Amino acid sequence: MDGELASLLAELKEKEVLETVGSALERGEDPLALVERLREGMEEVGRRFERKEYYLSELIMSAEIFKEAMALVEPRLAGASGEAKGSVVIGTVKGDIHDIGKNLVATLMRCDGFRVHDLGVDVPPGLFVEKLRETGAHLLALSGLLTLAFDSMRDTVRAVAEAGLRERVKVIIGGGPVDEKVLEYVGADAFGKDAAQGVKLANAFLGG
Repeated sequence: MDGELASLLAELKEKEVLETVGSALERGEDPLALVERLREGMEEVGRRFERKEYYLSELIMSAEIFKEAMALVEPRLAGASGEAKGSVVIGTVKGDIHDIGKNLVATLMRCDGFRVHDLGVDVPPGLFVEKLRETGAHLLALSGLLTLAFDSMRDTVRAVAEAGLRERVKVIIGGGPVDEKVLEYVGADAFGKDAAQGVKLANAFLGG
Protein backbone atom coordinates (compact mmCIF):
# COMPACT_ATOMS: atom_id res chain seq x y z
CA MET A 1 0.00 0.00 0.00
CA ASP A 2 1.17 3.50 -0.83
CA GLY A 3 0.71 4.94 2.63
CA GLU A 4 1.62 1.89 4.67
CA LEU A 5 5.39 2.42 4.69
CA ALA A 6 5.05 6.10 5.58
CA SER A 7 2.69 5.22 8.43
CA LEU A 8 5.00 2.53 9.79
CA LEU A 9 7.92 4.94 9.86
CA ALA A 10 5.80 7.65 11.47
CA GLU A 11 4.84 5.12 14.16
CA LEU A 12 8.55 4.27 14.66
CA LYS A 13 8.01 0.57 13.87
CA GLU A 14 11.60 -0.26 12.95
CA LYS A 15 11.21 -3.99 12.27
CA GLU A 16 8.10 -3.52 10.14
CA VAL A 17 9.66 -0.68 8.14
CA LEU A 18 12.73 -2.73 7.25
CA GLU A 19 10.66 -5.82 6.44
CA THR A 20 8.33 -3.79 4.21
CA VAL A 21 11.22 -2.17 2.36
CA GLY A 22 12.99 -5.50 1.93
CA SER A 23 9.88 -7.24 0.61
CA ALA A 24 9.11 -4.38 -1.78
CA LEU A 25 12.63 -4.49 -3.21
CA GLU A 26 12.40 -8.27 -3.65
CA ARG A 27 9.17 -7.77 -5.61
CA GLY A 28 10.98 -5.33 -7.86
CA GLU A 29 9.14 -2.20 -6.78
CA ASP A 30 10.50 1.17 -7.84
CA PRO A 31 13.14 2.16 -5.25
CA LEU A 32 12.45 5.85 -5.87
CA ALA A 33 8.82 5.28 -4.88
CA LEU A 34 10.04 3.72 -1.64
CA VAL A 35 12.26 6.73 -0.99
CA GLU A 36 9.24 8.97 -1.45
CA ARG A 37 7.20 6.93 1.06
CA LEU A 38 10.05 7.11 3.57
CA ARG A 39 10.30 10.86 3.05
CA GLU A 40 6.56 11.19 3.71
CA GLY A 41 6.98 9.22 6.91
CA MET A 42 9.72 11.56 8.08
CA GLU A 43 7.56 14.57 7.25
CA GLU A 44 4.83 13.16 9.49
CA VAL A 45 7.37 12.65 12.27
CA GLY A 46 8.34 16.29 11.87
CA ARG A 47 4.71 17.38 12.14
CA ARG A 48 4.23 15.34 15.30
CA PHE A 49 7.38 16.90 16.74
CA GLU A 50 6.03 20.38 15.99
CA ARG A 51 2.75 19.47 17.72
CA LYS A 52 4.79 18.21 20.70
CA GLU A 53 3.39 14.72 20.25
CA TYR A 54 6.96 13.54 19.68
CA TYR A 55 10.12 14.67 21.44
CA LEU A 56 13.83 14.55 20.68
CA SER A 57 14.12 10.83 21.45
CA GLU A 58 11.44 9.98 18.86
CA LEU A 59 13.10 12.30 16.36
CA ILE A 60 16.43 10.54 16.80
CA MET A 61 14.82 7.11 16.54
CA SER A 62 12.99 8.00 13.34
CA ALA A 63 16.24 9.25 11.81
CA GLU A 64 17.95 5.95 12.63
CA ILE A 65 15.12 3.92 11.09
CA PHE A 66 15.23 6.14 8.02
CA LYS A 67 18.99 5.59 7.64
CA GLU A 68 18.61 1.81 8.01
CA ALA A 69 15.87 1.76 5.39
CA MET A 70 17.87 3.93 3.01
CA ALA A 71 20.82 1.56 3.40
CA LEU A 72 18.60 -1.15 1.89
CA VAL A 73 17.27 1.06 -0.89
CA GLU A 74 20.42 2.88 -1.94
CA PRO A 75 22.15 -0.02 -3.76
CA ARG A 76 19.04 -0.37 -5.97
CA LEU A 77 19.13 3.32 -6.82
CA ALA A 78 22.68 3.35 -8.12
CA GLY A 79 22.79 4.09 -11.80
CA ALA A 80 24.64 1.85 -14.18
CA SER A 81 26.41 4.67 -15.98
CA GLY A 82 29.97 5.02 -14.79
CA GLU A 83 30.77 8.56 -15.85
CA ALA A 84 29.78 11.27 -13.41
CA LYS A 85 27.76 14.23 -14.64
CA GLY A 86 29.72 16.65 -12.48
CA SER A 87 30.84 17.38 -8.94
CA VAL A 88 28.67 18.78 -6.16
CA VAL A 89 29.75 19.96 -2.72
CA ILE A 90 26.95 19.64 -0.17
CA GLY A 91 26.55 20.21 3.54
CA THR A 92 24.39 21.58 6.35
CA VAL A 93 25.63 25.07 7.20
CA LYS A 94 27.27 26.19 10.44
CA GLY A 95 24.91 26.34 13.42
CA ASP A 96 22.58 23.61 12.12
CA ILE A 97 22.96 19.87 12.63
CA HIS A 98 19.91 18.60 10.72
CA ASP A 99 20.98 16.09 8.11
CA ILE A 100 18.03 13.93 6.99
CA GLY A 101 17.04 16.16 4.07
CA LYS A 102 20.66 16.78 3.15
CA ASN A 103 21.42 13.05 3.21
CA LEU A 104 18.45 12.33 0.96
CA VAL A 105 19.52 14.97 -1.57
CA ALA A 106 23.09 13.62 -1.56
CA THR A 107 21.86 10.06 -2.06
CA LEU A 108 19.59 10.94 -4.98
CA MET A 109 22.30 13.07 -6.61
CA ARG A 110 24.76 10.18 -6.41
CA CYS A 111 22.18 7.83 -7.86
CA ASP A 112 21.57 10.28 -10.69
CA GLY A 113 25.23 10.19 -11.65
CA PHE A 114 26.78 13.12 -9.79
CA ARG A 115 30.02 12.97 -7.83
CA VAL A 116 28.92 14.21 -4.41
CA HIS A 117 31.25 15.54 -1.71
CA ASP A 118 29.22 15.57 1.52
CA LEU A 119 30.82 17.67 4.28
CA GLY A 120 28.24 16.72 6.89
CA VAL A 121 26.65 19.17 9.33
CA ASP A 122 27.60 22.41 11.10
CA VAL A 123 29.97 23.26 8.25
CA PRO A 124 31.73 26.67 8.41
CA PRO A 125 31.99 28.81 5.24
CA GLY A 126 35.74 28.28 4.95
CA LEU A 127 35.39 24.52 4.73
CA PHE A 128 32.93 24.82 1.84
CA VAL A 129 35.38 27.11 0.03
CA GLU A 130 38.26 24.73 0.68
CA LYS A 131 36.33 21.77 -0.73
CA LEU A 132 35.21 23.73 -3.80
CA ARG A 133 38.85 24.55 -4.55
CA GLU A 134 40.00 20.99 -3.89
CA THR A 135 37.38 19.31 -6.09
CA GLY A 136 36.81 21.96 -8.75
CA ALA A 137 33.07 21.47 -8.23
CA HIS A 138 30.76 23.87 -10.04
CA LEU A 139 27.76 23.37 -7.75
CA LEU A 140 27.39 24.07 -4.03
CA ALA A 141 24.31 22.78 -2.19
CA LEU A 142 23.62 24.31 1.22
CA SER A 143 21.10 22.82 3.63
CA GLY A 144 19.53 24.25 6.76
CA LEU A 145 16.33 23.66 8.71
CA LEU A 146 16.67 26.38 11.34
CA THR A 147 16.07 30.05 10.59
CA LEU A 148 19.48 30.87 12.07
CA ALA A 149 20.95 28.91 9.17
CA PHE A 150 20.02 31.74 6.78
CA ASP A 151 22.85 33.95 8.03
CA SER A 152 25.29 31.04 7.71
CA MET A 153 24.10 30.43 4.15
CA ARG A 154 24.62 34.11 3.33
CA ASP A 155 28.07 34.08 4.94
CA THR A 156 28.99 31.01 2.90
CA VAL A 157 27.89 32.58 -0.39
CA ARG A 158 29.93 35.68 0.50
CA ALA A 159 32.96 33.54 1.35
CA VAL A 160 32.70 31.81 -2.04
CA ALA A 161 32.58 35.21 -3.72
CA GLU A 162 35.53 36.55 -1.70
CA ALA A 163 37.53 33.48 -2.72
CA GLY A 164 36.96 34.38 -6.36
CA LEU A 165 34.89 31.27 -7.05
CA ARG A 166 31.41 32.73 -7.42
CA GLU A 167 31.63 33.15 -11.19
CA ARG A 168 32.06 29.41 -11.75
CA VAL A 169 30.08 28.01 -8.81
CA LYS A 170 26.29 27.89 -8.76
CA VAL A 171 24.73 27.80 -5.29
CA ILE A 172 21.46 26.08 -4.42
CA ILE A 173 19.85 26.07 -0.99
CA GLY A 174 17.24 23.88 0.65
CA GLY A 175 15.43 23.22 3.90
CA GLY A 176 11.93 23.45 5.35
CA PRO A 177 11.64 27.24 5.74
CA VAL A 178 13.53 28.18 2.57
CA ASP A 179 11.57 30.29 0.08
CA GLU A 180 12.06 33.10 -2.46
CA LYS A 181 12.71 35.69 0.27
CA VAL A 182 15.38 33.51 1.84
CA LEU A 183 16.92 32.91 -1.58
CA GLU A 184 17.18 36.67 -2.14
CA TYR A 185 18.59 37.24 1.36
CA VAL A 186 21.23 34.53 0.98
CA GLY A 187 22.22 35.48 -2.55
CA ALA A 188 22.06 31.92 -3.91
CA ASP A 189 21.03 30.97 -7.45
CA ALA A 190 18.05 28.72 -6.72
CA PHE A 191 16.25 26.82 -3.96
CA GLY A 192 14.66 23.39 -3.86
CA LYS A 193 11.64 22.45 -1.78
CA ASP A 194 12.46 18.73 -1.79
CA ALA A 195 15.18 16.26 -2.73
CA ALA A 196 13.79 15.54 -6.20
CA GLN A 197 13.81 19.24 -7.05
CA GLY A 198 17.38 19.47 -5.80
CA VAL A 199 18.40 16.81 -8.33
CA LYS A 200 16.56 18.67 -11.10
CA LEU A 201 18.43 21.86 -10.24
CA ALA A 202 21.74 19.99 -10.30
CA ASN A 203 20.94 18.69 -13.76
CA ALA A 204 19.92 22.16 -14.94
CA PHE A 205 23.06 23.85 -13.66
CA LEU A 206 25.54 21.13 -14.57
CA GLY A 207 23.97 20.31 -17.90
CA GLY A 208 23.07 16.73 -17.09
